[in-house]
Amino acid sequence: MPVTPAEYARTDVQHTIYLPSDWTNDGPPLPIIFEYTGNHYPASGSTGEVADAGLGFGLSAGQFIWVTLPFISQDHQRNQISWWGDEAATVQYAKTNVPRIIDQYSANPDQVFLCGFSRGAIAVNYIGLHDDEIAKLWTAFITHDHFDGVREWKGTDWGSPLTEYQSEASERLKRVGDRPYLVCQNGSYATQGFVHRVLPEAKNFTYLSVNTTEALGSFPNEFAKASHNDRWLNRPNRYRTEAWKWVNRVLSEQATETSD
Repeated sequence: MPVTPAEYARTDVQHTIYLPSDWTNDGPPLPIIFEYTGNHYPASGSTGEVADAGLGFGLSAGQFIWVTLPFISQDHQRNQISWWGDEAATVQYAKTNVPRIIDQYSANPDQVFLCGFSRGAIAVNYIGLHDDEIAKLWTAFITHDHFDGVREWKGTDWGSPLTEYQSEASERLKRVGDRPYLVCQNGSYATQGFVHRVLPEAKNFTYLSVNTTEALGSFPNEFAKASHNDRWLNRPNRYRTEAWKWVNRVLSEQATETSD
């Protein structure tokens, strides 16, 4: 369901919230997964709209509270469907609304995942690790297709030149600390090498190479328009099994840490 928070009343800015069928406000606290979705990119079928996100639902098998967060337009009147819009406003939106949503829907504050596809995959670090305050909101991270700092984004003032961009991205990456991180990729974007250069001792990163054609069949099909998509978890396949195993392992570890 779409939600416009009070500070954006009388605008078209909104996030979406999905509640599992077994959710009740006074029931056991459920894990929650926040998502940033891809750019408006017709070639792959990506609309850039929060309503059309899919990665968080697939990763959680519909069993978590699932929230797709917006990027805020420069005029603060609508969601930005390509790149970041007003970066400061986008960061502040998460700082304000993530704790509010966790409290309002009685989510488990010790099981707060942040995920993203394409633009959203970059945003997991670019927005989600923008500073120390926002970085503290999450307990685990998942990206699919792209990663902050790995390649140059020519024609942008944030992703170019590459040397400067990678220097800034490296500082964001360091804010992960020892929290679990799953990096999914349909093809190779040199992410593992970049992470290793920045965090050579890190043991908390898992890498999953995802062949979306094997997972969903030749494109276009009923699930997606092209191989660059966030729908590969929508049917049984070995990549989905591995991703779910990782999620369940993280949940188990976080539950153990909480009970200690």
